[in-house]
Amino acid sequence: MKKVYIVRHGDIGLGKNKRYIGIKDLPLSAEGRKQAFSLKERLREIPLDRIYCSALSRSRETAAIIAEAHPLSLTVLPDLHEIEMGEWEGRLFSEIQELFPAEYRQRGEDIVNYRPPGGESFLQCYLRIIPVFERIVRSDAETSLIVGHAGVNRVILCHALGLPLPDIFSFKQNYGCLTLLSQNHRGQWEGKLNILAVTNG
Repeated sequence: MKKVYIVRHGDIGLGKNKRYIGIKDLPLSAEGRKQAFSLKERLREIPLDRIYCSALSRSRETAAIIAEAHPLSLTVLPDLHEIEMGEWEGRLFSEIQELFPAEYRQRGEDIVNYRPPGGESFLQCYLRIIPVFERIVRSDAETSLIVGHAGVNRVILCHALGLPLPDIFSFKQNYGCLTLLSQNHRGQWEGKLNILAVTNG
């Protein structure tokens, strides 16, 4: 039976004011590195066959720290990058809500299909991510680790657990959290969510 561990990268030092961070390439903060080392210890005894990450620094750094406990090199998959936020990239939620109230409301009302100017919708993100996930689970690896991003991980979880994409925010994806997907005897995926969540970030 296949197992896929899914990690969100560690903290990136943005504090409590929420921003739209997609493909902006931010490194881990000191707290984020601490979370990555906690993940390394949690996963030390898990016999991983492959470790996958996106090309963004925060994903690669988290994956590299975890990989220190395993005789594995990283497999960097550029298509695992976070959802692209276009002109909203790096801007505060509150700023977008104030300056573009209609667009902010439209995204909330149609989270699957709304695309920020120059960015991606979650449907476009889904169509990019799920073929990558399916290639991973069809590989010869029995146990894989994906070090992803909040949006990416939520898309994968909706797909694997058979939930409609509008339910994408029904999953918490705190910095440094760890989720396990495992197949049952019928080949269906079952999830254990947030089995390690080291922060409320």
